[in-house]
Amino acid sequence: MTESQALVETRILVQAAARICEDKKGEDTRILELDPIDSGLADYFLITSALNDRQAQSIADEIEYRLKHEFGVYAHSVEGRRQGEWILLDYVDFVVHIFLSARRAFYDIERLRKSARPLTPNEFDAELKAALAARTRAARRKSASAPKPAVKVKRAVSKPAASTTSTAKKSTKKKVAKVTAQKGSTRKAARPKK
Repeated sequence: MTESQALVETRILVQAAARICEDKKGEDTRILELDPIDSGLADYFLITSALNDRQAQSIADEIEYRLKHEFGVYAHSVEGRRQGEWILLDYVDFVVHIFLSARRAFYDIERLRKSARPLTPNEFDAELKAALAARTRAARRKSASAPKPAVKVKRAVSKPAASTTSTAKKSTKKKVAKVTAQKGSTRKAARPKK
């Protein structure tokens, strides 16, 4: 798998996790595209806020469940689930941070990662769609320019139609019945009457 394919797959996973945050009523969901030079730990941070620890745990549980069942991806590490104030799901290429609003304001990760490019889920989705469309166009151009192999044309063997076959069978049955009837009448005539 090339680096660009891995990046597109990571973007799809981040977008799915962001959608889950929105579905579970996470507030102020942001995606930080980290600068590759500045950060060696992940490509993206997904940050969302919850109103209480139960909502934070519910968001984390749903992200883990759906990414596991829909994409077969497991979190490498999970931290802070019991307290629920700051839950961190580490998927290696991206990290999900689920904060209580007060903790998010206190730690202010967006400020700490000044070189990161902040995106909303809608902006991220638009970029992902553009990247996938470009990839599709490139694949179509490649297949159009590739020489096409010669295709052998097979001639279809024609079979008689079902109606013709059934008509022939009916006419044969009528002929057999007619011949049988004639033989029966000659036998009756050949028998002497008592």
